[in-house]
Amino acid sequence: MPEKPLILARAEAFVRARLEADAGGHDFHHIHRVRALALRIARSNGADPVLTELAALLHDVADPKLNPSPEAGRRALAEFLDGTGLEPGARARVEDAIERVSFGAELAGSVAVLAAPARPKSPELQAVQDADRLDALGAIGIARVFAYGGHKGQAMHDPEIPPRVGLDQQAYRGGKSTSLNHFHEKLFLLKERMNTPLGREIAEERHRYMEAFLDRFMGEWAGER
Repeated sequence: MPEKPLILARAEAFVRARLEADAGGHDFHHIHRVRALALRIARSNGADPVLTELAALLHDVADPKLNPSPEAGRRALAEFLDGTGLEPGARARVEDAIERVSFGAELAGSVAVLAAPARPKSPELQAVQDADRLDALGAIGIARVFAYGGHKGQAMHDPEIPPRVGLDQQAYRGGKSTSLNHFHEKLFLLKERMNTPLGREIAEERHRYMEAFLDRFMGEWAGER
């Protein structure tokens, strides 16, 4: 197996080349922030730091939003991992963390948004998932919501389009909504879905910041502030 730092260096170069031009909030800066937070959480929950960092670097490679098709994304990820020389057990832990990291991955069929996944989460998955969700909260999260909404041509806010509730995976991935609705459809739910004590602590503070922002936004929208 290649030296661990070489694996990480290869992963960073691979991901940077694929994502650095993204304008929808999933660029390499996002990857770097998730990596930094995941490693911070890994120190607190006993996750393997190398596998955590590798999963954090690769966590968006197969994202359907960033690929021509889900199959293309999975193929690109598999081809990269084939060249790492990771032993099967380590590779399986990295693949599991990547496969299950996203919010949408926990939604299936008619299962409600707050349904919990059946399989236990590894420490690596817990660290990367908390870090990825934390990057959707707070000041960075607010900026990313509007960057992605603009990228997709969504309205910033439309009082005639209410937030959707009880979303399954298909509805979450599609359907008409607005950037502001995303706070209610996803972001305000994340605080309760953190895996680790440190993740929950950071999420609480970022959640309060977003609530204050939304209150201010709606006041200005109504001409009251």
